[in-house]
Amino acid sequence: MPSVVRNDVAAIQQLFQKNVLPTYARFDLVLSHGSGSYVWDVTGRRYLDLGTGIAVCSLGHAHPAITEALVEQSKKLIHVSNLYYHEPQGRLANELVKLVGPGKVFFSNSGAEANEGLFKLARKFGHDSGRFEILTAENSFHGRTLAGIAATGQEKVKKGFEPMVAGFRHVPYNDLEAVRAALSPATVAVMIEGIQGEGGVTPASLDYLIGLRKLCDEKNLLLLWDGVQCGYFRTGRFQSFQRILEPLEQAADPSGNGESGPEAGSNFLPDGISMAKSIGGGFPMGAFWVRDRHTELLGAGSHGTTFGGTPLGCAVGLKVLETVQRERLDANARGTGDWLRGELDKLVLRHPAVFRSVRGMGFILGLELALELPAFKVEGKSAAAVFTTMLQHAGLLVIPAGQTVVRLLPPLNLKKSEAEEALETLEHVAHAIG
Repeated sequence: MPSVVRNDVAAIQQLFQKNVLPTYARFDLVLSHGSGSYVWDVTGRRYLDLGTGIAVCSLGHAHPAITEALVEQSKKLIHVSNLYYHEPQGRLANELVKLVGPGKVFFSNSGAEANEGLFKLARKFGHDSGRFEILTAENSFHGRTLAGIAATGQEKVKKGFEPMVAGFRHVPYNDLEAVRAALSPATVAVMIEGIQGEGGVTPASLDYLIGLRKLCDEKNLLLLWDGVQCGYFRTGRFQSFQRILEPLEQAADPSGNGESGPEAGSNFLPDGISMAKSIGGGFPMGAFWVRDRHTELLGAGSHGTTFGGTPLGCAVGLKVLETVQRERLDANARGTGDWLRGELDKLVLRHPAVFRSVRGMGFILGLELALELPAFKVEGKSAAAVFTTMLQHAGLLVIPAGQTVVRLLPPLNLKKSEAEEALETLEHVAHAIG
């Protein structure tokens, strides 16, 4: 096998063009290695990475804790199948249950698979009553499987794959009355993201969440939560609903000395939660949690996976969680993230010809672009893709979301000095084009 010339960008790109299916509109960067919040391309240029593999690399790149877990566990047991017990899976499930609430966990390989598990949970829940329909939100994103694209509230992902898997309908996001009006005798569940990531970083409102929980209880529906992108401490709490509902917690206990948690003051908890991305810090991993009153729905033989929950994957997941908790990276996502949000608000005010608004919280932030700017008008490309390329040229990596928004999804251990560097780059590019 001929060796790859590491500094030959064209040669590596040609390998992709010749051998890799063209399912991605890739940027021209050819990356070589990373460390912390930075990555380097094969020419030796460094980039500050505020995309982290689309919210995956929760500890940044080449974190020694992940390397240690991979090496140590690989010396003992990598894979045994789910026909047997092993300690890492049980321990990681226990930790996730403690972070959410009473229930049980199934491990998968990705967020799409985790959502598939929730779809099956809903089908099982409604089977005896003939109910199967799941309501999801317009502009949502729930994965690239056939059921995932049917669940996704964006037409662009469905094109060419019709007919869609039956049983999904879309309603406006943050509109409780639209959900109520859409209910039919076949409806069995409602699924939402706490913050729509691919849809442009749009958070759910507190009243919407409380209303959905009440409506689902009233109509005997499951409330399913896609926490793949907005979960795992990215908002400063383990799941984004915990952060969104904090005003109710504070109202229930203004002294801050009493009981707190996802249900304090609100009685809110979904019936199922999908997770992935940051949970493995870069190792491919997913999971879904099922509330205690529904854990018997998926019994032996009803669901399965070959690679989900392996000793190796769970050892990495445990090490990532241990690092997050020891270093209080949830507090960093909240503190540094909210500071960054405030500074981005100021950036928008300074450059109204370039930016329209900032959305999100913690380390899931969206910067909305002004479409009228001539610099963003490139044929065949969205404003978000154009601006992302401009930032790459300036040494900053972000992620497009739809046509008009770029996402900032930094590692949970981003330093304030690195956030300041990102702001300086954004300021410089905005000044140059606006």
